Amino acid sequence: MTITEQQFELIETQLGRKPRGLVDIAWQNKQGVPAVLQMRSLVDDQPFPTLYWLSSKDLYQAIAEIETGGEVKRIELQIETDDDLRANHLADQQRYVDLRWKMMAENDRRRIEELGFTELFNCYGIGGIRHWDKVRCLHMQYAYHLAVGGTAIGCLLDERYALKELELSL
Repeated sequence: MTITEQQFELIETQLGRKPRGLVDIAWQNKQGVPAVLQMRSLVDDQPFPTLYWLSSKDLYQAIAEIETGGEVKRIELQIETDDDLRANHLADQQRYVDLRWKMMAENDRRRIEELGFTELFNCYGIGGIRHWDKVRCLHMQYAYHLAVGGTAIGCLLDERYALKELELSL
């Protein structure tokens, strides 16, 4: 996908700054409003293990309220007790790591190896989390969910909070 000038300006407005490390729009709604950005893994020789970044202010606010309500802890407790959810969540983490390497620009991959960051990119999952059985950030979980068309945690959020039905404003 090629980012139009209008989309780039909208992304600047969403973020409140010029995006650094932007590769592409990973997901947008039917009206063309960007909601998830694909990011570079290395920006100014610094690791950025977050492949997908939530840019929609509407989704960001809705998920912030969900997090404030204690949903991260509830999901983590569910991961501890629900074997299927745990297995699916851990598989999502591995797919994220694999996808990040697959989508990474070759020059970034070489530079990451030169700088000694390879292990970091092999170990850090969704949202840069090292402990894959935890949930660091629902924003990044949901961004990944939208970008790839479904994840265990993203589906939980859709079921509980109908986020997929949220209207996104410009």
